[in-house]
Amino acid sequence: MNWTGVLSGLWAVVNSPAGITLLATALLWLLGRLYAAKPLWQQYEGEIISAVKWAEKEIPDETPNAGLARLDAALKMVVAVYEQARGRVATAAEVADLKNGIQVTHSELEAAGTL
Repeated sequence: MNWTGVLSGLWAVVNSPAGITLLATALLWLLGRLYAAKPLWQQYEGEIISAVKWAEKEIPDETPNAGLARLDAALKMVVAVYEQARGRVATAAEVADLKNGIQVTHSELEAAGTL
């Protein structure tokens, strides 16, 4: 058996109704998995909202670099809850994702006027 025979046989299977159905099903399954994947921080959105509001109240506007101090305080609080829930230390990628979530949530709260 040569490669031409194998490829022509494979091509015939792929172009059959069953082959097209199988490929379409695999593509839809993959797209469903990708669409359903949520960022890590969305699982902890309630805690992030609490941490952002707490940091806004506790750190006064007169503090040097108040925005950075609030972000740091909220991040420490969220990471502590995350580590306690997972039972392990958060990786750098997880901390970066949580930090991104804090920034996104802060923007949404500020735009909604709920800070």
